[in-house]
Amino acid sequence: MTNPYLQLDQQIVGDSFTSTAVLENLTTLCDEFGSRFGGTEGERLSAEFIQEKMKEYGLSNIHLEPIEYLGWTRGTAQFEIISPIQKTIPCISLPHSPPVEMEGEIIDMGPGAPADFDTQADEIQGKIVMTNSEINPKGLPRWVHRKEKYTRSVLAGATGFIFVNHYPGYGPATGGIGHGGQAALIPGISITNEDGAFIQRLVKKHGEVKIRLKTTDQLALMTSWNIVGELAGDEFPDEIVMLGSHYDGHDISQGAVDPASGVATVLEAARVLQKYAVPLPRTVRFVLWGVEEIGLLGSRAYVTEHTDELKNLRFYLNLDSAGGDAPKDINLHEWPGLQALFDTYQANMGLDFAIGQKFHTASDHFPFLLAGVATAGVEPVRVTRTGRGYGHTYYDTVDKVSLENLRKAATLAARIALRVASEENWPVSQRTPEDITELMNRPQYQETRELYKKLDNLYGEKK
Repeated sequence: MTNPYLQLDQQIVGDSFTSTAVLENLTTLCDEFGSRFGGTEGERLSAEFIQEKMKEYGLSNIHLEPIEYLGWTRGTAQFEIISPIQKTIPCISLPHSPPVEMEGEIIDMGPGAPADFDTQADEIQGKIVMTNSEINPKGLPRWVHRKEKYTRSVLAGATGFIFVNHYPGYGPATGGIGHGGQAALIPGISITNEDGAFIQRLVKKHGEVKIRLKTTDQLALMTSWNIVGELAGDEFPDEIVMLGSHYDGHDISQGAVDPASGVATVLEAARVLQKYAVPLPRTVRFVLWGVEEIGLLGSRAYVTEHTDELKNLRFYLNLDSAGGDAPKDINLHEWPGLQALFDTYQANMGLDFAIGQKFHTASDHFPFLLAGVATAGVEPVRVTRTGRGYGHTYYDTVDKVSLENLRKAATLAARIALRVASEENWPVSQRTPEDITELMNRPQYQETRELYKKLDNLYGEKK
């Protein structure tokens, strides 16, 4: 099959695969600015660095868009078993967890299968839920996110939440537990796989394990930023193709795979597209999102503030963690009308990537999806593991990211953006609110949607 973009593809791929710029950018983001967690100096410095790279790569309309939000600063966390033995367990607080001093009894929910929360609701009431990070508990065919397990704990009347990393040797895994930018309703901490197994043995042997928990985390109003730059289209400049990734990692780690590999991928796609593909018929906009890790706050703010523009947003490609070792697939977020076109792209590009048709709610594509925008992600369709691996742990460091994977992700994103921005016969348009309601009411999505509505109501009652 003839590839009409063959020369541009060769230039884009050839340049990226003979340049180390993408790895140099990732290394700077991680080694010099650390986690880039919301409210840190590293966050501010990384925003300045990203702007300078956009200027260096020839982008236009470069600017910051501020985000006001309820931020969180880690304090100390002390976790003690007080019965049937006395033992201190190392732990970390989960972001947006409130400061607390409390005692309670643990109930072990294992991998946290949704059905178990229903059948054990009476047992959970007034206790501290312990569950692990496995994303497909008991073989469930959908992803059960940490936030869903936390929400089910809250709704069942739990007084606290203990998140156990199901991977041995990786330490405790972090992750936000707030809701819509608000503080968590009950405290949450994380512990290692090994300490979780120890507590499970105690529960099995003695039937009852009581603990004491004290944390000193702080909540305060803060400001973050979305960082925007673009290559302006010459024929239809108001029609936009967008590439994005969040740049904030969690404060316990460099966040090299999640999300810095995505940031480096966005910048590399911008570099090679500006060098070889301009002028493009339509504008390609590159956005690095702030404070994703505590509630998709940057992308939610952008959708709210740019509502009138969304009808002109042809396509958003999310690159969160795209440069990690997961397969470089294109997951179309329930857009069957794009399937045939992307099948054609795949054949023309001569690449072995799968094309999926499903979505999850846990990254920056989701606010756009709810607004009716056609979205997709460079994310694994060919699932290869049962969780994040090193993600959200201390060990998500630069050495976990290969130059080859960064190059593969960046060139795939650039070549897709080139095609979408040049496509004369784009087959889909913005979904209507009725279309979105119908989508979210499908059985595979309705369960969690209804769950978070209940949490919305609970927050409303607490005001």
